[in-house]
Amino acid sequence: MVAGSRSIKPVYLVAAEAPAGSSAALCLRMSIITSIEVQKKNPKRANIYLDGEFAFALSRSHTAGLQAGAALSDEKVLELKNKEAQDQAWGQAMLLLSFRPRSESELRKNLQKHEYSEPVIEKTMERLKHANLAGDGDFARAWVENRSTFRPRSRRALASELVQKGLDPETIETSLSGLDDKKLAYEAALKKAGRYQSLEWLQFRRKLGDFLARRGFSYSLAAAVVKQVWEESHSPEINLNDEEKI
Repeated sequence: MVAGSRSIKPVYLVAAEAPAGSSAALCLRMSIITSIEVQKKNPKRANIYLDGEFAFALSRSHTAGLQAGAALSDEKVLELKNKEAQDQAWGQAMLLLSFRPRSESELRKNLQKHEYSEPVIEKTMERLKHANLAGDGDFARAWVENRSTFRPRSRRALASELVQKGLDPETIETSLSGLDDKKLAYEAALKKAGRYQSLEWLQFRRKLGDFLARRGFSYSLAAAVVKQVWEESHSPEINLNDEEKI
């Protein structure tokens, strides 16, 4: 338990590097661990009390070797806090990645949002890259592949999305190489056309054309693809070039 009202005086040690009798002698402050208490709401963490007062919390794994009555230098306290921050930042990054892949910019911004220090963020990013969990090239390729497979859209729309994710122009251009807007528009139209199968031509053209426009395709390309999809799924009973008679 935490010490009561008894006054606990901090311990100071003279740094060994300082010349004997020198006025430049350094004093290192040593704090005494007065209690290590497991948190009630989270048994995996413990509160550390120094000199009778709450100082910081640690994961239980970081309390190994610590015990009440032991002395901690300011340097050791900082080391423990840094290790804890690293673990917390890593956990936050893993949580974010559990929903979907993230760009480096997204990961950094999220860690900054949770107020981790820049050194901790840099260390976390290095660890993520080493584990192949962060890298804009891989992220961009995965993003484009996923979009093109499940929700096809134009190269322009994909580029805009990747810009918003914080990717640089070169990485974006590389990830989009080989993509063909006509093929993407056709695949997007096929996925949507089934919903409009019962509509007359004019309604079909308007709805599917608007859909392709929202996916970033040009008017001329959308018009050509809509006509192609219509002709592939309907018997040629309507002259599409004679719309005034419809």
